[in-house]
Amino acid sequence: MPLTIVAKITAAPGKEELLRTALEKLVAPTRAEVGCTQYDLHADNLDPAVFLFFEIWETRELWQDHLKSPHINAHRVATEGAVADAVINEMTHIA
Repeated sequence: MPLTIVAKITAAPGKEELLRTALEKLVAPTRAEVGCTQYDLHADNLDPAVFLFFEIWETRELWQDHLKSPHINAHRVATEGAVADAVINEMTHIA
C-alpha cells in the first residue's frame, strides 16, 4: 500500500535561505529513487521559514531506504543547526 508523507520543516531564525536551498537540492535525487512516486517541496506564502514536503512512496520500506540515502545524510550534515522544528506525518490515502 502506498505511503504518503507530509513533512513540515521550519527554519531556525536567519537560516531560511540556507534551508530553502538545501531542501531544493533534495528534489532531483529523491525523485530518481526507487519507489518515489511524488516528491514536491512547498514554501509557505506568509512565513518564509516554513517548508512542506508532500511525498508518495510505493512502500514504507522504500521510504525508509530514502531516509538512509547518501543525499539525505549529506543534507543532515549541511543543515545542522538550520532546522528549528520538523514534523513528519506518515499517512494513508483513504478517499
